Formats: sequence, C-alpha cells, structure tokens
Amino acid sequence: MKRGGIDIGSRFVKYVVLNDNDTMSFYKMETGHNPLSVCKQLINFDKPDKLTATGYGRHLMEVWDDTKTITEIKAVARGAKEIFPRCRTVIDIGGQDSKVISLRGGGGVRAFEMNDRCAAGTGRFMEIMAKALDYDISDFGLDYAGHNDSNITINSMCTVFAESEVVSLINKGVGREQISRSLHLSIAQKVIALSKRIEVNEDIVFAGGCAKNQCLITMLEDSFQKEIFVNESPDMLAALGAALY
Repeated sequence: MKRGGIDIGSRFVKYVVLNDNDTMSFYKMETGHNPLSVCKQLINFDKPDKLTATGYGRHLMEVWDDTKTITEIKAVARGAKEIFPRCRTVIDIGGQDSKVISLRGGGGVRAFEMNDRCAAGTGRFMEIMAKALDYDISDFGLDYAGHNDSNITINSMCTVFAESEVVSLINKGVGREQISRSLHLSIAQKVIALSKRIEVNEDIVFAGGCAKNQCLITMLEDSFQKEIFVNESPDMLAALGAALY
C-alpha cells in the first residue's frame, strides 16, 4: 500500500509517498496562487492508496476530497522522530511561521511555541532580505564567517521596516556581509526567545526550508551549545510525518 503525505505550505507544496518496499519519493512545487491545483498535479503524478494532508492549506484537501488532515505541529514532530529517533526538540522555520516543539520520549508533542503573527524571522523574511542584498537565497549567509565582530544591529524584525533598514545601511556604506550576519543573528535570537518558553532537550532537529541555511545552523548551535541535526531534505519532514500518520 502506498501512503502519501502532502504538506501545503505558504511557499511550497511538499509531497511524500511511502511505498511497500519502504522506499520514499519526495516531490516539491511552488504553492502559487492555486494550491489545490498544485496538489492535484503532485498527487496525479504518483497516486497513493491513502493520503493525509498537513500545513496551512490542509483544509483545501479536506473539502476537495474528504482527505484526512493533521496539524503541521504533529506532522513535523512525527517526521523528525522517524528520521532522528532520539529527537526531543524540533525547530521548524517555514515560509510564514517559526516553531519550537518539545517532544515526549515516545515522540508525542509535549508543548510548542509558535510565531505566526507576521513573517518576521521566517523563510519569506529571508527571501526578501536576500533580494535586498542581491544574494541568491541558496548563497545567503555563506559569507558571514569573517564578520563575527560586526556591531551592526537590525532593530526591526518587521519585514517591511527591516527591508527599509537594510537599504539605509547599504546607502551608508555598510558591507552586505555585515548586514547579512546581523539579519541571521536576529532570526536566531528570535528562535532562542521562543525556545525559552518550553523545555528544550536533545536531540534538537532543525526542519523546514530555512534549515538549509548553514549560517542559521551554526548560530543556533552556538546559542544552544548543542549539535543541531538536519536532514538532507529538511523541508520534507512534515509531509513525511503526514504520510506516516
């Protein structure tokens, strides 16, 4: 039996299919203006026998085809636990929100904290800041290491105001490497602030598209003074959790 899990996020739709022989297929497309159409394309490409939906747009699937749904909190926790059996904490930074999730020993969710009031410190925030600094998003943060002594502070984490602040710093002659490091540090500090409200235990797993950013991984490891575990496809963990569910 093929089990499918689809994670309908604000920026991308991620789709995992688990086959009888325990092999896994992973597909990903931009969400765009018609997420349901994107979901149908992915599902038709590799049809499962059973499907579970998660993410912001999960209720679209529920209405369309009476698909079972699961919250992204439970889904990403389940996926992280599957890949990293010793996982007790999940940091998940997606397109529009950031979460820190504490797990019980058996993998159930103990507690979580979430920033979903605005896009501050999320994937969308990073995309906009990278564009303002003329970086490709895949290269954003790679050149921060030589600027550890930067005293530049980004005062606003509001996406609109932060972008204006970045433009102002550029016009003052501040190097984009310094600005980049300060932006990443602001995001890491936001995650740390969330984590202080719950119990953080090892192993810590970083999930979501932002977990591909090595600068953030390094800053979080420095802050927690613990190793951060990252899957090679960290943005597929919620879809995997939905398929397993």
